[in-house]
Amino acid sequence: MTPAIQGLHDVWLSNRTVENTPHQISFGDLTNSIISTGPFSFYVIDFFDMSISDISPSLYDMHDFEPGKTSFNDLLGAIHPEDMEFVIKAEAFLTKFFLEKIERNKLLKYKISYCYRGRLKNGEYVLFNHQALMLTMDDQGGYGKSLNINTRIDHLSNFNTYKVSLIGLHGEPSFMNLSLEADDRDLKEFSKREIDIIKLVSNGLNNEEIGEKLFISPLTVKKHRNNILIKSDSKNTAQLIKNCILQGVI
Repeated sequence: MTPAIQGLHDVWLSNRTVENTPHQISFGDLTNSIISTGPFSFYVIDFFDMSISDISPSLYDMHDFEPGKTSFNDLLGAIHPEDMEFVIKAEAFLTKFFLEKIERNKLLKYKISYCYRGRLKNGEYVLFNHQALMLTMDDQGGYGKSLNINTRIDHLSNFNTYKVSLIGLHGEPSFMNLSLEADDRDLKEFSKREIDIIKLVSNGLNNEEIGEKLFISPLTVKKHRNNILIKSDSKNTAQLIKNCILQGVI
């Protein structure tokens, strides 16, 4: 195990569950959790013993891993060495963020997203969007099992922002494009209504059509869209949609 990979394990060690939690996930659960804009793979990591399961065949198609003999450390070893420090800091940031800004038990209601470069089967490194959805936790808030989805996005961008997004599920607010040095003044919270509008805009709906869907006036939709552009630091709708795709929102 390299020192960098050990650094990641150290972050997770104080957070992982102290007991093996039951786990059962259906194909429907997987597909409903995955937002993909390119070739992707997924697997489930059990933080109790760092074992992996429910591995998609596409993982072996994209990477130089051998079916039946691949460990979690093998997957971590495919992260670009220059991006590993960011991944370690991102995981530590998320631990602190949920502890200080959000109730820890709400971790089950969030999808985490950030990007890093990963090694392909041919040895080339390309940009991936990493999405993680916690499936189980123990009574003490320890990490149980997590669904991890990695989507190749180099057709959209080769630039890593080195920022983190937390996408709220079940009505929870979202936090997009967070700097790892973010403080309370930097936090930009997006409501469920704003996320719904972003998704409808990405589907090509105009203000009138969005208003009909959400039972609000076109003027209210316009105000929401202006606020969304400001909070997301987007110059226009095209940039907003691209950023949201890169962050796993749509």
